Amino acid sequence: MATDKIEALRRTSLFGELEEPELRALAARAVEHRLARDEILFIAGDEARGLYVIVEGAVRAFRESLEGREQVIHVEPAGSTVAELPVFDDRPYPSTVAADEDTTVLFIDKRDVKRLCLEHPQIALAALKMLAGRLRRCAELVEALSLHEVDQRLARFLLGEARARGVHTGARITVELILTNQQIAARLGSVREVISRAFNRLQQNGLIHMSGRRVTVLSEDALAGFAQE
Repeated sequence: MATDKIEALRRTSLFGELEEPELRALAARAVEHRLARDEILFIAGDEARGLYVIVEGAVRAFRESLEGREQVIHVEPAGSTVAELPVFDDRPYPSTVAADEDTTVLFIDKRDVKRLCLEHPQIALAALKMLAGRLRRCAELVEALSLHEVDQRLARFLLGEARARGVHTGARITVELILTNQQIAARLGSVREVISRAFNRLQQNGLIHMSGRRVTVLSEDALAGFAQE
């Protein structure tokens, strides 16, 4: 188990440059947690005692309205860390985090993280780079929610999925969607019914073709132009 923890820590940008003895010491203090899909890791406002390394699976950070509507802020896959911010500002967790699928994480006490930052400045620099990237993505999310219509947000989402996982056939890109319309809505600041109608409009406008959860982007340039990339 310790070897698995060491490898998990080594895969992260935060702890990846530590030497073997330091990784072993950190792994010995890391606490493993296993989460089922949609199981809550922590809730916004909870006291923050440390951060988490995602060993397997993925987690999503989100805020929820009083009516239960979810807005996803970011999703972190295996090899990432989550909840770094409250380690440094000593405030509560800023968002709720739940497993996007069956997930294994390692808990690292914030006292250990702070000590390592003082002893190894490269960890602090890696944390700054990571938080800067999150800030940029949050700025992009604010822009998308405030300045783009749902159809454009969906077009951007589909482009991202197609470019990351799609199969190219000439000018077309076909991708099998993993997320449900409800999950997509949570990422795009909408609701399931609106996303379903947006899919229909994109298809009616000749930008995509749908067959079940399989989406074919008929022209990447045309969809990108519609999305105002």
